Amino acid sequence: MTVEARLGQAQAAFRGGVWDEAYAHLSAADHDSAMTPDDLERTATAAYLTGHDQESDAYWTRAYQGWLQKGERARAARCGFWLSFLALIRGDAAHSTGWFARTQRLLDEHGHDSVERGYLLFVTALVAMNEGRNVDAEQTFTEAITFAERFGDEDLMTVARFSLGQVLLQMGRTTEGLPLLDETMVAVTAGEVSPILAGITYCAVILCCQRIMDLQRATEWTAALATWCETQHGLVPFQGQCLVHRSELMQIHGRWADAVAEAQHACDRFTRPTTLGMAFYQRGELHRLAGEFPQAEASYRAAAARGHDPQPGLARLRLVQGQADAAVAAIRRAVAETEGQTGPSGGSARSRLLAAYVDIMLVTEDVEAARDAAAELTSLATTFDVPLLRAMAAQATGAVLLAEGQAESALGELNRAFAVWQSLAAPYDMARVRVLMGVACRRLGDHDTGQMHLDAARTVFEELGAGPDLTRLERLVLKTAPGATGLLTQREIEVLRLVAAGRTNRAIASGLFLSEKTVARHVSNIFSKLGLSSRSAATAYAYEHGLME
Repeated sequence: MTVEARLGQAQAAFRGGVWDEAYAHLSAADHDSAMTPDDLERTATAAYLTGHDQESDAYWTRAYQGWLQKGERARAARCGFWLSFLALIRGDAAHSTGWFARTQRLLDEHGHDSVERGYLLFVTALVAMNEGRNVDAEQTFTEAITFAERFGDEDLMTVARFSLGQVLLQMGRTTEGLPLLDETMVAVTAGEVSPILAGITYCAVILCCQRIMDLQRATEWTAALATWCETQHGLVPFQGQCLVHRSELMQIHGRWADAVAEAQHACDRFTRPTTLGMAFYQRGELHRLAGEFPQAEASYRAAAARGHDPQPGLARLRLVQGQADAAVAAIRRAVAETEGQTGPSGGSARSRLLAAYVDIMLVTEDVEAARDAAAELTSLATTFDVPLLRAMAAQATGAVLLAEGQAESALGELNRAFAVWQSLAAPYDMARVRVLMGVACRRLGDHDTGQMHLDAARTVFEELGAGPDLTRLERLVLKTAPGATGLLTQREIEVLRLVAAGRTNRAIASGLFLSEKTVARHVSNIFSKLGLSSRSAATAYAYEHGLME
């Protein structure tokens, strides 16, 4: 095949998004003849899109030099931008800084007023955003947008607008930031953006939506990314954190088998420690939910070894393993370390910890601590106002109210949580709420509705393979079955026995290592649930129902 024919096939493959074929033809042509700077740019792009990062850098460098030899300084500067930008996003700061300085000097020395100055402003703003200098980043992204508008450059316009939206979200200005993300994605899905920037933007917007817990947008754009990737043959990048987030979304939507496969794919594919740590943590979560505790522990440890905090998953694992003290210590430490975190990303991480904290504190009967955490969750939900966070807050509040004996108020919160989980198509979370709703209905005397909720939850747990949840459900059904003590928790039965034995609240507190205030709350709950009005009536009840044997 002649060089001309090979280049013709390469260009056709390039236009059709067949990147592996384009790279094969272009790299073969490079061995046979000298390449023009245009051909070198195409080869650099195809190399990047097929996962050949080092080769891509080499071709961008040669294109830079080729344009300089032709006196095309603006085109050379665009190649310099790519070298700086792509090095920055893969974490090679020194390489990025070097090419940025070289490109900036090229433009300054020759006084070029070109859109490439806007691209360098974009890189400057990215660095500022990564360093937490959000005000500087906002201003510089805005300047980059001005260049894009002046020169009519759609690529720069798209990535600068998206990044401005991202920094506004980091500053808590959600109502300003989200429309910019949506506007960006309209341009990307319409095919108005070049392939490298389109892929990077897809992944970045999904990551952004995950950080602010916007499950609906994350789901929508993940589906769009999957569709786009199917049209890009031989594509290798844009599978980093996106794989983990795709697994998380599959998990939420009840596709656990697919989520496991995607998480394993991520673990096999990643090399960067931070991203690999995320992948191992996600794999640990799926093992834990399935009751595969040794595999879950191994995955959490692998995540921690790569710098990813294994909480709250590890604390939840310890709880279901019966190691309550370890679970409490771990979750308290994690919550304390995130105290005062602000912004959507910080609020997202803390909210997940707080939800686990509520669950663990309720199991260990520290209702006061659970109540405080649920109140903070509610505050976060009010601040950030996304459905996922509203569901988590309502569920936590309902669980606390149920533990305090306020079944009717609890049911109102739990119904709100269920409605949101239902709108998010999250079957596992719907089932968890229905367990609480079933208990609340039983405590209100509506045993038929309570049983329907519990049966519905059992069906979902069985379909998903959520073994630990099934075990907990069976224990709960036995504990809350209609009858003499079905309305009481194990701790309340224990307190009732001691009341019937003539112990004072102080003596009970000392014997059970509780505060007097906690014992008083248990006694109040016992009286309320059983319709009793005095300690003597409680004593009679205990003897009548065989609790003193």
